[in-house]
Amino acid sequence: MIEIELDGQKVEVLEGSTVMHAAEKAGTYIPHFCYHKKLSIAANCRMCLVDVEKAPKPMPACATPVTQGMIVHTKNEKAVKAQKGVMEFLLINHPLDCPICDQGGECQLQDLAMGYGSSESRYDEEKRVIPEKNTGPLISSKEMSRCIHCTRCVRFGQEVAGVMELGMSNRGEHAEIETFVGMTVNSELSGNMIDLCPVGALTSKPFRYSARTWELSRRKSISPHDSTGTNLIVQVKNSKVMRVLPLENEDVNECWLADRDRFSYEALDCNDRLLTPMLKQGGVWKSVDWQTALEYVANGLQQIKAQYGATSIGMLASPHSTLEELYLGSSLVRGLGSENIDYRLRNSEFSVAGSVRWLGTSIASLSQLQRVLVVGSNLRKDHPLFAQRIRQSARKGCAVHVINSSAELVSLDAWAMPVAQAMMGEHGDWAGLLASLAAAVAAEKGVIAPVAAEVTDPARLMASSLLGGERKAILLGNAATHHANASSLLVLANWIGEHTGASVGYLTEAANTVGAQWVGALPGHEGFDARQMLDGKLKAVLLLNTEPAFDSVLGSKALETLQASQMVVTLSPFKANMEFSDVLLPVAPFTETPGTFVNAEGRIQGFHAVAKPLGETRPAWKVLRVLANLLDLPGFDFESSQDVLRQVNAAQATHIPADRLGNACNAAIRLDAPTGLAPAVAGIYQLDSLVRRSTSLQLTADGRHGAEAQLLDEEITT
Repeated sequence: MIEIELDGQKVEVLEGSTVMHAAEKAGTYIPHFCYHKKLSIAANCRMCLVDVEKAPKPMPACATPVTQGMIVHTKNEKAVKAQKGVMEFLLINHPLDCPICDQGGECQLQDLAMGYGSSESRYDEEKRVIPEKNTGPLISSKEMSRCIHCTRCVRFGQEVAGVMELGMSNRGEHAEIETFVGMTVNSELSGNMIDLCPVGALTSKPFRYSARTWELSRRKSISPHDSTGTNLIVQVKNSKVMRVLPLENEDVNECWLADRDRFSYEALDCNDRLLTPMLKQGGVWKSVDWQTALEYVANGLQQIKAQYGATSIGMLASPHSTLEELYLGSSLVRGLGSENIDYRLRNSEFSVAGSVRWLGTSIASLSQLQRVLVVGSNLRKDHPLFAQRIRQSARKGCAVHVINSSAELVSLDAWAMPVAQAMMGEHGDWAGLLASLAAAVAAEKGVIAPVAAEVTDPARLMASSLLGGERKAILLGNAATHHANASSLLVLANWIGEHTGASVGYLTEAANTVGAQWVGALPGHEGFDARQMLDGKLKAVLLLNTEPAFDSVLGSKALETLQASQMVVTLSPFKANMEFSDVLLPVAPFTETPGTFVNAEGRIQGFHAVAKPLGETRPAWKVLRVLANLLDLPGFDFESSQDVLRQVNAAQATHIPADRLGNACNAAIRLDAPTGLAPAVAGIYQLDSLVRRSTSLQLTADGRHGAEAQLLDEEITT
């Protein structure tokens, strides 16, 4: 540790720290623009100049290393004069349009100009003007004349997103931040550049000119998309969601946000919102009141149960539903005497697990790995913030290994990080590739392999790497989870993990995949799994927050079997499944209901409604409770979502108990290519009903590509 004196206060910091780090530890604010704790040091704004004794001139706090006994003044006359001089230069070319700037009220330059700027300018020349540039549907760079060249956006692309999409061209007064050769910004983390911009140069295109920051209420929430469990600040005006920003949580999402977490709110107010309960009568949809709709559903379920038995009734639930909704949905089905409840719509194998499948390690530990093997995942698109953490590890020297189906999915462009070794093969060959890797590990360690397999050169190199290092993880992605031979992949991964010292876990697909397992949203011993239910085993189907045409492995083929059912009830915020449903019940999206999500590491995170329900929308947990009451089912006397959560989690723990988490598997290993469908993996902006209805996300390169891929999959399935 090194001790310095900062404004008369003794501060101890680690060797290699800067004056800015010492100031942060001491709680002293030094004005700055280009410095950001998650980015490399640029020292190009010079706003953080401070007076270091014995130094001939003011020094930038962000780039000045501390030395033993250093004496620093951040607020004396010399430091303040230097800071005011820098501010005067920064404002020379800055346009005088604060009253109409979209960043007004939350602009760092505006704030610091109040303390370090002058009431008038000595600059009488013309200010420079930079023409508008097209950076895509998410980021507006119409006012790049405001740019102060802090290069935060450039460094973010290089260091965090892994793709340098913005750069600085020219020099001096001709310098500009821009994309090159007519490209747009297409990173799945691009929205963070908006947060990083300290002025109004980069702003949110969907939010632009829709509200002022002081008009917005700020409310905490949790992302309903992937399994990161990203912490959000949802900003609301007149009970309408206007913007979504990250809430810093170092253990989960740090200070970042994936674009689908940031911009999916557009779907909340789209034309496709379902505002009243609806019944299909004579092929025509009619709006009805809640009493009529729920009584129709209750009577229909009772009649079908009486005629065909309880086993003819089932529920398909989205793993993007809240813990309370999944618990009540499974309780309702079981209360009717059925075991037909499943959230695994995209799976091709439905093995019984004795414990809850999870990440196998903490999310934060992904940033400190030295070796990692990722099986069956387009990591950057499936889990953008997990990819960002592994990218941090790769920058520190972590060797990233991949098993996947094509070179495109393991290229530098696809992963935005260097891949040390890749083994590629058709999805049916993945077990064989893992077996080859296991055999290579066995040969290196002199033990017996779990199954006989040829040791290839890539397997030998990968095994040698995995046997080195200390902090290691084997991560099974969405395609491995949905694989028709998923159990064999897990058994082989566990064997490799045991013999290399690596943790083994799943990059679980959705916001509540782990929670769905915990509350038992899975078929019982004699229940039908999701594939069987979609194959026409049911007479009555309840669909909770899901659209089987997009969310299931069968795709559009599922429509035929669902149309043959006697009654299909859809509980959704949107006018979904209208081709085959008989009843539509408008249930609240995550912003209009309280609830709980459990992320990939088993972290339990609750949230409150941030806006009033739209129209006649009601929280799904309430709808399921009232429906159970109409069916005279016992144990549904809940007054609030907290009552439901207490029933699930009596101890009110913050994590699922460790004895419930586990990725052990005793299945027999099959190396032959399994029969059945290829793993069903949704595109980044086709994952759930919210992102599919976000206009801006669908206009991105990933959105357009995903829509085309969805159409192709439907044609192949058909």
